[in-house]
Amino acid sequence: MATVLILFAHPLLEKSRAHLQLIAAARNLPGVTIHDLYERYPDFDIDVRREQQLLSEHDYIVLQFPFYWYSTPPLLKQWQDLVLEHGWAYGRKGTALEGKRIFAAISSGGSQEAYQEQGFNRYPLADYLRPLERTAGLCRMQWWPPFWVPGVHRIDDHDLRRYGQQYRQLLTALTGDLLRDDEALNAAYLNELLPSSTNTI
Repeated sequence: MATVLILFAHPLLEKSRAHLQLIAAARNLPGVTIHDLYERYPDFDIDVRREQQLLSEHDYIVLQFPFYWYSTPPLLKQWQDLVLEHGWAYGRKGTALEGKRIFAAISSGGSQEAYQEQGFNRYPLADYLRPLERTAGLCRMQWWPPFWVPGVHRIDDHDLRRYGQQYRQLLTALTGDLLRDDEALNAAYLNELLPSSTNTI
């Protein structure tokens, strides 16, 4: 069985319908570790060695967060700055993460239509995720497309539950090594590979 580490970063989880649903769907899955960064590090004092050990112990890395100002929440950015050290995660001798798969599981207030060249945000979501993609490449990891829950301010409870089901199916597929690189990389969003896809993606 493959192992999955969810690096979860939400500064206001109690106010998030979408991420409460996703985290509930991910709980109690064999091989899946949910690591809540804001719960673990409320003072932002990150235990770098512990974080590196967690990364080393898992095959898939999921960066789960709400899309804030076209970027990650601040604690996740600090986590990247401190944990992904030169000589460990990247650089000539930095090979600790080589070969691992990594992707983002994100929510956004904007709809899918808003993240297009003619939409409100003017660029597709993938363009905004380029810094994470390049970080993955620098660390010799394989970047996969995101799992995306768009339009969370207008989505109803029924569709939220369906996204939760999708997320659970995705994590189960990962622990079973049922998704290949070519399948993932040919999808715009990982949601497309799951049987309960909603019409919003």
